[in-house]
Amino acid sequence: MILDGALGTELERRGADLKDPLWSARVLHEQPELIRAVHYEYFVAGADVATTASYQAHFAAFAARGIAAERVPELLRESVWLAQAARDEYLRNRAPDSARPRPLIAASVGPYGAALADGSEYRGHYLLNDAELAEFHRPRMLALLSAGPDLLACETIPSLREAQVLARLVAEVPDSWAWISFSCRDGTHTCEGQDLADCARALDVVPQIAAIGVNCSSPAYVPSLLQRMRAHTDKPLLAYPNLGERYDASTRGWHGHGIEANFAAHARSWYEAGARLIGGCCGTTPADIDAIRERLASCA
Repeated sequence: MILDGALGTELERRGADLKDPLWSARVLHEQPELIRAVHYEYFVAGADVATTASYQAHFAAFAARGIAAERVPELLRESVWLAQAARDEYLRNRAPDSARPRPLIAASVGPYGAALADGSEYRGHYLLNDAELAEFHRPRMLALLSAGPDLLACETIPSLREAQVLARLVAEVPDSWAWISFSCRDGTHTCEGQDLADCARALDVVPQIAAIGVNCSSPAYVPSLLQRMRAHTDKPLLAYPNLGERYDASTRGWHGHGIEANFAAHARSWYEAGARLIGGCCGTTPADIDAIRERLASCA
């Protein structure tokens, strides 16, 4: 399956100002049609999954913008509805003889570290205990699920502990599904320092976790990370790295030199290393997803 690419950096490319603790959720509140347009373009580019604009959406950040608590669940649900509306539009407009499957909607659940807006999703080591982490995640997960996505995308998770908290929350809702995707600091470890092999082993026994993988990490690390996971789980593996740039929390932006010119060329190596859900994260565009689709067409 082909995943979509970046939402936040793609919105910035189209003129949205995301230098805000809400990040892409700011656009959810102020310019929802722009989000729908990006989702639609990814579907046209070949994405089989749209990931919603809820990554950094949480109650405290909305409250800081003066948005009443009772309005927050509606905004979270709207992130799902926008992706669903883009899917409906795509299905109406695509060629009648298209053999592509109906795309899925994955409701994004970003890590607690993203809510801090200080780059903690690339460090981990939170001060919250498990119960406090669960109380942070539970309300927005329930709000997202109430909108009817196909599954949750628990993504950019820096630690095994947070992943296990999320897995237990998914288990609280019968018939719900989620993928869990880690942010990693090298070819072996999560950003917090756990061996990704141990993470795969721990999550392999959780029935409602549909896939395990890595995202928003350097493309250079992905083959090694996939190989470590593959040896310890039979679940489908995800790979949707960023361009390989460095995130600067002080400017809320990406810096350094990525691999824009040949990002899609790496996708075949991720497939060969075991990934079966492949896309892009920060910095990638619909053009990258179209190129990945072309590269992997012979692998279907």
